[in-house]
Amino acid sequence: MRRPDQQTTTRPAPEATLGTGNGTGTGPAGPDAAPGTPPAGARPAKPGEPSGPPAATGTPAARPGSAGTGSAGAGFTGEPTAEGALAPYLRGQAAEFLRSLRLHHEYSAPADAGGHGAAEAARALRRAARRIGGSLHTFRAALDPHWADQLRGELAWLTGILAREHAYANRLARLVDALHLLSGPTLPAARGARAAGEAAGAEAQGRAALGVGAARAAALLERRLTLARTRSHSAALQALGSSRFHAIADAVALLASEVPAPSGHAGRAAAASLLEPAELAEQRLLTAVAALPPDDTGPYNEAQDAAWHQARLLLRLHRYAHEVVLGGADPGLTAPGHALDLHRDAVEAAGAAAAAARTPRIAPATAYALGVLHADQRHGVESARAAFRETWPYATALAAP
Repeated sequence: MRRPDQQTTTRPAPEATLGTGNGTGTGPAGPDAAPGTPPAGARPAKPGEPSGPPAATGTPAARPGSAGTGSAGAGFTGEPTAEGALAPYLRGQAAEFLRSLRLHHEYSAPADAGGHGAAEAARALRRAARRIGGSLHTFRAALDPHWADQLRGELAWLTGILAREHAYANRLARLVDALHLLSGPTLPAARGARAAGEAAGAEAQGRAALGVGAARAAALLERRLTLARTRSHSAALQALGSSRFHAIADAVALLASEVPAPSGHAGRAAAASLLEPAELAEQRLLTAVAALPPDDTGPYNEAQDAAWHQARLLLRLHRYAHEVVLGGADPGLTAPGHALDLHRDAVEAAGAAAAAARTPRIAPATAYALGVLHADQRHGVESARAAFRETWPYATALAAP
């Protein structure tokens, strides 16, 4: 995935580790080196092999925390520890969680119910909860394990409850917009070689059938997904008023002031350095990405979706570990993460279209429109996978079958 001489994305840059504070190098890779000069000991690139990740997608020199970037991670004078890096990060996310919770209560008042403010506050609440839970998962050994496991499980339950309503709303909007586009003046091109007259007649017939069924399909999807969204909204309100949620809020409030320290010699040793668990999270991500199926396996293979979902979750954990260790997000992983989010949305939209098509006693035109919609969403899945391969910083590893 990386060359042996290439620096890990979760280890502070050597310049920052030495604590020079001026952001200058002292070796062949310093400011006086010629452009394109490789580091000392680096092997020359083979013909046709890129010398490293593309500069636009996250080269190591552009990482947050590298010397000269001015980011929060540039101030490290040694290996990041639980007390010096993890505890401030968790306290900051806990404060963001409590701030978002207060805003959610304010925007959920009867005068402002249903507004964009409540939805944005809920997104910020989920965002902080995900970062706390992900950090507890990655750096479990540097914390009290029992406390970390319990709080992480409760935060996972909360984020799952709060995300459903938002997911159903986005899925409905995505599918209805896709139906409007598909029922327009053109249809997807027919596959195979046909005579011109036969192809034109089939296209006109298909357009007519799709135009009739698109409106009914949109109405069916709206009924199904609106009902699911309403139930999710009720479940979220019930969860936010439950004693279980209040216990989570109390635990996060305590986290904002104090992070439980590990006990025993092994726990204290793990808290002394966060690099090992951060690099383990990175290696899990790189292994999962390398194991993704190649792009020549053929379309509409839904059995491969689980591997891509797992890569998305591991990428999220790696991003959070990067924020803890280096004090900021890795810009090279923004585009791949967005592509995996699009992949998840397209997979779930295709599943919703397929589930609606299995509704008993629907008209043939409605089933046809839902079938075309399902194929369109699976095409979106393939497009998202291609976008991920193009933007992944270590794309050479994805080219191998």
